[in-house]
Amino acid sequence: MTRVIHTGDTHIGYSQYHSPVRRQDFLDAFEAVVDDAVDDGVDAVVHAGDLFHDRRPELDDLMGTISVLRRLDDAGIPFLAVVGNHESTRGGQWLDLFERLGLATRLGDEPVVVGDTAFYGLDHVPVSRRDDLDYAFADHDAEYAALVAHGLFEPFGYADWDTETVLTESDVAFDAMLLGDNHKPDTAEVADTWVTYPGSTERASASEREGRGYNLVVFDADAAGGDDRVEIRRRALDTRPFVFVSVELREGEGESRVRERVREYDLAEAVVHVEITGEGDPVTPAAVEEFATDEGALIARVTDRREVDADGEVDVSFADPEDAVRDRLDEMALSTAARDVERAVREDTVPDANVRETVKRRIEERLDEEADLGAFEPVESDAEAVEGEEADDGEEVNDGEEADDGEEAGTEEADTDGSESDESDAADTDPDESTTDEPDAESDRAEATDPDPASNDGQVSMEDYL
Repeated sequence: MTRVIHTGDTHIGYSQYHSPVRRQDFLDAFEAVVDDAVDDGVDAVVHAGDLFHDRRPELDDLMGTISVLRRLDDAGIPFLAVVGNHESTRGGQWLDLFERLGLATRLGDEPVVVGDTAFYGLDHVPVSRRDDLDYAFADHDAEYAALVAHGLFEPFGYADWDTETVLTESDVAFDAMLLGDNHKPDTAEVADTWVTYPGSTERASASEREGRGYNLVVFDADAAGGDDRVEIRRRALDTRPFVFVSVELREGEGESRVRERVREYDLAEAVVHVEITGEGDPVTPAAVEEFATDEGALIARVTDRREVDADGEVDVSFADPEDAVRDRLDEMALSTAARDVERAVREDTVPDANVRETVKRRIEERLDEEADLGAFEPVESDAEAVEGEEADDGEEVNDGEEADDGEEAGTEEADTDGSESDESDAADTDPDESTTDEPDAESDRAEATDPDPASNDGQVSMEDYL
């Protein structure tokens, strides 16, 4: 029998709402998982990616993580992990550093046997590269086998990875897939294999309303009645309380009514989200947020979802704005990378608060895939192509429309993780749209454009350690 804690999406270093207290909460949640592992004497802690929120964690986050991993090592409990999309770098991974320190094992295509179970790993792989995967894993002689992977797998929400393909094309018959990336805990059976997400260990967005936790996974022919061979139990974590207050205002009601509703809740040290609907008088969000913090809340955010009537005449055009945008884009010599950014900004499936994270991820993947930076070169627009056709007597027209690289929009659950994943100013004003949060925009731009951003921003570069 093998008993392991399956966790993931700890997002250490995430300053949600730009709060240092929330930053510490994410490390504390990971430490709580390790505390349970030590107290319960499990055989291993299995982490399914996104240990860190950012590929350039600050020194305090690194040192805090190392301290927690040392406690696990002192208890003789191995830490097995894969690399997630948030922490992935173009060179060596932070997980490699922890492995060199003797504090972790990075899972891959060779089996790592704990008890009577062989563990394999599959790091996050961009959608555009998955067709090249052969799912070739080395053989093992253990009683059970589990694949630890980071991605958005079917049949769960925001899926862009075919689970059945992974299982049927793999050289190893897996008893379970222990996944990360989707922040919502869930379990299903695919091709006679248990597939499960533990969810994130802290709420990375206001959309993650359910309590946080992790999985206890037992590999034992008798654990789940004899035939299933795998038993998955959900365990809860005691994390920062989130309070969600819904206020539907009637005509004549306003800020005083909102305050009455807020007073009905215990706000002590909580993150408070107030949503206003209905009719009623105008409400100043800042005033309500100040009231909530005066009542004991750590952080308060107000979203007023009511329509506001604008005074005065409004010039309305019934032309399709999307057509106008497309026409303008056709006149511009946008590069492939620029078109990726443009799609991320305009796609309805990407919440406003996730745009920054989505743009960042797509640019990073382009940098990884395009060693010659060809994706950043301008391409011929439709208008230029037509002119060229006329001038060249029928030469074929290049429409300038680049094919999508396969990266699906809206996978930020992740971080949904995805992670998606993105504390932006937009998240402050409409937090329920968010699924992951991101630090300030300047750091995002630096990551997306600077080939060695860690060398000039005062943060620690992994290459300094390796």
